[in-house]
Amino acid sequence: MRPHLLAVDQGTSSTKALLLDAVGDVFARAVIPLAQSHPGPGRVEQDAWALLESVRAAVADCLRDADPRSVAGLALSTQRESVVLWDAATGEPVAPLVSWQDQRGGELAARLGREGHGDDIRRRTGLPLDPMFSALKMAALLDEYDPGRTRGLRLGTVDAFLLQALTGESVTEIGNASRTQLLSLATGEWDDELLGLFDIPRQALARVVPSTGPFGTVRRLDPLPDGTPVLAVMGDSHAALFAHGGWRPGIVKATYGTGSSVMTVTDEPRAAENLCTTIAWSTGRPAYAHEANIRSTGRTVTWLADLLGASPDELIRLAAGADAGDVTLVPAFGGIGAPWWDARAVPVLAGFDLGTGRAQLACAALESVAFQVGDVLAALPAARYVVADGGLSRSDALMQLQADVSGVTVARTAHHEMSAAGAAHLAGLGLGLWTLDELSERADSRLRISRPAWDRARRDAARARWRRRLGAARDLGSIRPPSG
Repeated sequence: MRPHLLAVDQGTSSTKALLLDAVGDVFARAVIPLAQSHPGPGRVEQDAWALLESVRAAVADCLRDADPRSVAGLALSTQRESVVLWDAATGEPVAPLVSWQDQRGGELAARLGREGHGDDIRRRTGLPLDPMFSALKMAALLDEYDPGRTRGLRLGTVDAFLLQALTGESVTEIGNASRTQLLSLATGEWDDELLGLFDIPRQALARVVPSTGPFGTVRRLDPLPDGTPVLAVMGDSHAALFAHGGWRPGIVKATYGTGSSVMTVTDEPRAAENLCTTIAWSTGRPAYAHEANIRSTGRTVTWLADLLGASPDELIRLAAGADAGDVTLVPAFGGIGAPWWDARAVPVLAGFDLGTGRAQLACAALESVAFQVGDVLAALPAARYVVADGGLSRSDALMQLQADVSGVTVARTAHHEMSAAGAAHLAGLGLGLWTLDELSERADSRLRISRPAWDRARRDAARARWRRRLGAARDLGSIRPPSG
């Protein structure tokens, strides 16, 4: 029986499962949607139990017409900075999942910044002091559910929670761990000084292992036989980079999901100005990457679609034939991410009048995605060729906008499930199903190219308009209401 690989991509808006055959082609797929809740200003949560059940449902649906005994192993890609708190004895969540988009750590981040810890945290972890990263969320969860740090609860990113639930192993993958702001880039281990600074007990965290494990074997993940091994685990953006052959220098990957990740490999774990440095994956030796994180790209489109009573696909079709004119949307719903890292920025919609319609608003939403990614590409002087993935990369209009506003060539593959594929590719390497050279050839095949069509004057004028409105979003966010 020729082996198959089962890849599960646990993301913010859905859990996907892909069944890949021995040459890497997709044999079956399944998607289970997930909801978010917003219980207060700056708060973004998900039901952790529903998330786990979505993994079980996606696996069962994907294997509905396949022989589960043909699955040689499981690969996982997961949303990264989101945090789950669970009971160590039962494995059951004791609180909602706190999303990577959640801003509840802002007050602690501000205090640590005032106390002068920001530079040292960035030097140790490669990450700026920002509420997006896990440590601040972990501290907030413990303050709420275990203020004395005495209950023996477990904390972790989504990969650690799923591995505990599916295999019984208390482990976390190093690339995901590097997004917590508790891991030392230099050692690849939990940093005692950071644990003390954020007041996170070491025993609450799982053991850090490479991206190829060991992770243990699954149990009660029907219809997979008990004992099926977990072969690879990666953060979703890291897995997408791997699927693009991103171990090769010079490739810049842009993922267009709920938010966006722009990432490229680097030789050494040195912090870069305005960018994050992270561990992308490790097979025994860490591969480092520079990354920029944008908080709201696809989420901007779904927000506007909900507001207008339309579907995201309808808005994208409207935008394809429209001109935003002077209308500009700055989607700073939880502040603005890289390269500005301004948590105080607020959303701004400017340049509209009584004649503005749905098509102009839809176009402004797509433009906001392209401008934010363009700001990051401008901070990467070597970025002249970008590979794109994620749901929004299906939009021809957006990919052309990205090329036009950034002045770079944008390439995308026909396959949009790159995070699941990347984790499966790493797992298949370990099984000897393919080589790195074969994966490189696969990544470079069937690319669709969008080249810049705007001249320099039009590009500069559009970017100047965006920067003015971005400046307004940051200025408005700096205005504090009077005390009392």
